[in-house]
Order: sequence, then C-alpha cells, then structure tokens
Amino acid sequence: MGRVSGTVPPAFDAVILAGGRSTRLGGMPKASLHIAGATLLEITVRAVAGAGRVTVVGPAAGVHPAPGAPPLRFVREAPPFGGPAAALAAALAQPEPGGFTAPWLMVLACDMPRSGQLVPALLAAAAEAGTSVMASDAGRDQPLAALYRRSDLEGAVAVAVQAGGVENLSMKALLARVSVRPVPVPPGTTLDVDTWADARALGVDDG
Repeated sequence: MGRVSGTVPPAFDAVILAGGRSTRLGGMPKASLHIAGATLLEITVRAVAGAGRVTVVGPAAGVHPAPGAPPLRFVREAPPFGGPAAALAAALAQPEPGGFTAPWLMVLACDMPRSGQLVPALLAAAAEAGTSVMASDAGRDQPLAALYRRSDLEGAVAVAVQAGGVENLSMKALLARVSVRPVPVPPGTTLDVDTWADARALGVDDG
C-alpha cells in the first residue's frame, strides 16, 4: 500500500491492552481506575473513537462507550498475563466480523489517561510517511502508543511464533525487524499508571 494523502487520516482499527497484573497497584486492575467518573478503559476507548473496530485484550469489564463509538470486543491472551506481545498476538488471531480489517492498527495501553492527545499526531504522521509510527514523548519511545501497519505486526508475530513464541516476549524483541518511525507527541501524553504515586500525579483514583 502506498502513502496515504496527508489530508486524509488512515483507516484504522485499535487494540487496547488491559490485561496486566498491576502488581505495583496491589492487583487493582488498571482498566477500572477512574478519572472524573470515567474508567481508564473508557477514556482509552474514547481516544480511538475514529477506529473501525476496537479489541480490548483483558478481562471483560464494564465500559460504556459514547454514542456512535466503534464496535468493542474483548479477548484474552493464552495464558493470561503473557505480556503485551502475547496480547497483540491474541488480538490479531481473532477474525474480524465480516472479514474486514483496516490496514492500520492503533495500539494503546489502557493506563495512559492522556493518550487521546497523542492519537492525532500518530494519525497525521502515518498519513504523511506511510510507515508504522510510535509516540516519542520527550525523547522516550513508547511502543504501546503506536500506529502500526497491520501487515508489519502480523509479520512480526509470525516470526516470533516460529522462533519460539510470544509469551513474555518484550515489545523490543517483537518489533526488532519492523521499521517504526518515532513521532514527537505532546509532553506527558504517554505517562502511565504503574504505581499509586503515578495515579495520584495523574488525578487517577480507585473509584
């Protein structure tokens, strides 16, 4: 597929990663944490409101998408807690209803409450460059805030599976052969919730 016109955002589906152990939060699921009455999962679903379809990798949880939001489905990696590479592999393994898949896949971790501010930058960069892109926040690249060519991820997962599997595989290892362009995003938009101190700093509470 050639470059997408810089004035037209690329068509994309989305994968939201919401299945971690939350060890440093005492096991509290990050997806269920709140900001101003909305869960982090709901906030992340809103961030990808332009997606054709949204797959959440994690436990099925109560979420109330806004009217007109894209279709939402839940899947789990096998075994659970196998890490983000395994989660992406699980999402890609699920056939899309009707067989349609968008050529681009937005990948977001559910614990970045400001991710909605970086999505437009990723869409614009992919439209301009025609390559997979990931957020670079103050020089720190974040592979779990990225817009990938679906074919790039499918190829990377196939190689990893053939080499021994994706369970507990790092994203760096998964993407070793994928050409990904770092894209500067607004400062602080990839900040995530790993600890309760992080949660307090970002205005997150346990509801």
